[in-house]
Amino acid sequence: MYIIQTKNKLLEILFKKQVGFVPTMGALHRGHLNLIQNSKNENPFTVCSIFVNPTQFNNTNDFIHYPKTIENDIELLYSIGCDFLFLPTTSEMYPDGIHSKNDYPLGEMENVFEGYFRPGHFQGVCTIVDKLIQCVLPNNLYLGEKDFQQCLVIKKLLDYIQSNTQIKICPTLREGSGLAISSRNARLSEVGKIKAANIFQCLTNIKENSHNHSFETLKNNCIQKLLAHNIETEYLSLANAINLSPMNDFDIQTEQVVLFAGYLENVRLIDNMRIH
Repeated sequence: MYIIQTKNKLLEILFKKQVGFVPTMGALHRGHLNLIQNSKNENPFTVCSIFVNPTQFNNTNDFIHYPKTIENDIELLYSIGCDFLFLPTTSEMYPDGIHSKNDYPLGEMENVFEGYFRPGHFQGVCTIVDKLIQCVLPNNLYLGEKDFQQCLVIKKLLDYIQSNTQIKICPTLREGSGLAISSRNARLSEVGKIKAANIFQCLTNIKENSHNHSFETLKNNCIQKLLAHNIETEYLSLANAINLSPMNDFDIQTEQVVLFAGYLENVRLIDNMRIH
């Protein structure tokens, strides 16, 4: 595996290569490795990037405490046979200072759910993904469905910048308990990890009962159950799975998704589940 730290060197090495790309912020886990394996299965060359992007954090404390395990990350990438690791510095990615471009036309998608509770987050995401796409020029981009809203935002970004890159969204990987695998789970205690599995159980309960109860009833029951396990709900919402417009109740004619965000042990957790 080649480790590359500059944009120019990366462009030079990848010139005319068919590439699959997995952008990450490090603290790699089985979910990331699954994305890399999918890329390896479908592309002659796979690039993984590790860069903790400062412009997508609206909470400075969250940025400071984001887990950094670079030595372990490199070992994992070697073990799975990743071809290239792009490991840029902040000054390499933001030579003119750390700020978002802030004019990506994301519409209402950046004002609801994650966008509402994390102002500026998606402009920061689009800024760094745009920069990375220009560095890698990938044929295929691999993302995990756990970050459901982010996947839709990046789809809009690729359309806006008229990129030829194809987006590949891969299913969420989970622990045996149902807990969605996430870098943030490392900040939970062992008891916390057990409690956090109730998020998946609640989402499953909503899906299984969507034909005989209103969403509002199921939502309120879930919020109370989660609170009993010390999980404070930030939002538990129903939306159109195509454009993420909020919906009040279940509709069998519409592809829908339930989206969750909340806090346990001062760790922010997100998850989602498709309904139809």
